[in-house]
Amino acid sequence: MTVPDEQASVRYLVDDVQAAIDFYTTHLGFTLNTNAVPAFADVVRGPLRLLLSGPASSGARATPDDATDAGRNRIHLTVDDLDAEVDRLRRAGVSFRSDVIAGPGGRQILLADPAANLIELFQPAHRPDAP
Repeated sequence: MTVPDEQASVRYLVDDVQAAIDFYTTHLGFTLNTNAVPAFADVVRGPLRLLLSGPASSGARATPDDATDAGRNRIHLTVDDLDAEVDRLRRAGVSFRSDVIAGPGGRQILLADPAANLIELFQPAHRPDAP
């Protein structure tokens, strides 16, 4: 398997690799790249390769015990219509970890995958000066 230079890889530790594959491919537009369930899989969306490492994977075993707090890091997915995405995901039974919030750069909402890894859906603000 070769990963293009234009792709960034992010590792998420998950409890159930198949549940993570189903979540990302069903709800967030990722496609399955590699499937080594139950230990590992990777899914791709545009330039993002998301590594889904189960408890038996080498990536999960390499995590020190004192680094188990996931913190506030998250992947950031840009969407064209945040309200439509929120409605679609709620109809599919996905729950959110925040309300929609707005700032000068746009609007965002947080959700979590089945292992509680955060995902931010973000709709950029319309900028009249943008081409």
